[in-house]
Amino acid sequence: MAGSYANSGEYIKHHLTNLTYGQKADGSWGIAHGADEIAEMGFWSINLDSMAFSIGLGVLFLWGFHWAAKKASSDAPTGWQNFVEMMIEFIDESVRGSYSGKSALVAPLALTIFVWIFLLNLMDLIAVDLVPWIGGLLGLPYLKIVPTTDPNITFGLSLAVFALVIYYSIKIKGPGGFFAELAFHPFPKYMMPVNLILEGVTLIAKPVSLALRLFGNLYAGEMIFILIALMYSGGIALGIFGGFLQLGWAIFHILVITLQAFIFMTLTIVYLDMASQTDH
Repeated sequence: MAGSYANSGEYIKHHLTNLTYGQKADGSWGIAHGADEIAEMGFWSINLDSMAFSIGLGVLFLWGFHWAAKKASSDAPTGWQNFVEMMIEFIDESVRGSYSGKSALVAPLALTIFVWIFLLNLMDLIAVDLVPWIGGLLGLPYLKIVPTTDPNITFGLSLAVFALVIYYSIKIKGPGGFFAELAFHPFPKYMMPVNLILEGVTLIAKPVSLALRLFGNLYAGEMIFILIALMYSGGIALGIFGGFLQLGWAIFHILVITLQAFIFMTLTIVYLDMASQTDH
């Protein structure tokens, strides 16, 4: 598809642009057909492709695990049941090893985060030209398939975790205990303003680092796939070389997408464990 664009920059820009819906400069609502229209829509615009693929994959995850639970049998478990049980055991061990409190929410949350983010990341292994081409057939100006290359999605996930951290901190320590944790550590009480600044920055850095780490790694991975795809328009020899590069990067990227899902899940468990501590 690279040959159908004016230059490589246009090709890359198109593949990294979301299908955005919002209010245009003339007051009408609709889908943006360019970067200028997307910028004019501002904060209240919505990336339809990111939302559609995120929700769709979430529903797929819930349906798959529900189906495994419904068909579960102790006599002759199926391959899918074995896989689901293996995933649940893996998550259970991770939670037991990192979370010292008692909560019926943490393990299901960790399972949801790991599987959902893995599925979102897995879309990165689909050919970069396939989905935009399908979108073009449907009359859509843009269609980006990897939700985790959209910072709106990664920040949405991390802010949900952040809200739970605040909730658990206040629920377990009480409002006064939570404030004392921020105001009276690590320095003595008379240095409360300094403590509030340091602990406040540390607290806010948690969701920011969660979101940017996931977004940065997946965005970089998708960019490499796009750059490799450009090689197919450079002739047969360059195209063959690009094919080997793409295969190698795809195999390596399987590790990357799995690791990023695991890191997000593990840090979520650790942050919730820290929020549940009452040592100070």
